[in-house]
Amino acid sequence: MTGASGTRALHLDTLVRLQRGRRAGGAPRRLPVPDGMTAPMGCDAVVVPAHFGPLVMPRLPRVGCVYADEAHWWWLVPSDSDHALEWPAPARYATGAVLPDAPDLPDPPGLIHRPDGTLPYTPPIPLYLTLCRLTGTPPTWSRPVSA
Repeated sequence: MTGASGTRALHLDTLVRLQRGRRAGGAPRRLPVPDGMTAPMGCDAVVVPAHFGPLVMPRLPRVGCVYADEAHWWWLVPSDSDHALEWPAPARYATGAVLPDAPDLPDPPGLIHRPDGTLPYTPPIPLYLTLCRLTGTPPTWSRPVSA
């Protein structure tokens, strides 16, 4: 799409993705995709406090790669799984499966679940609905719309 001046206009989605890609300092630390697996849709992650992890796992019909440390559990999901979703607090969405730069994360989380097959993803909608249920948050699409 080109603007009136003949220059190419950027969509909001493009601008958001560019902003997410900007990082200060060195290369960001990312959760790795295990050897032998591919991530054709890119990789993001959903992180929750560790006490939620054991509650989430049995509620999911399929579980992809899950990483954990003492404080958090991380699920790999396809890139842009946050599109049109507000992940319920205290869950956080990590674009690019980037780990926070924090002194309390000296080592990357360890892989605690690896699915059979070659795809590392947990389906995002079942994960989202499970987290909504556990946190008592209505899914985005079921909330009342205000005028």
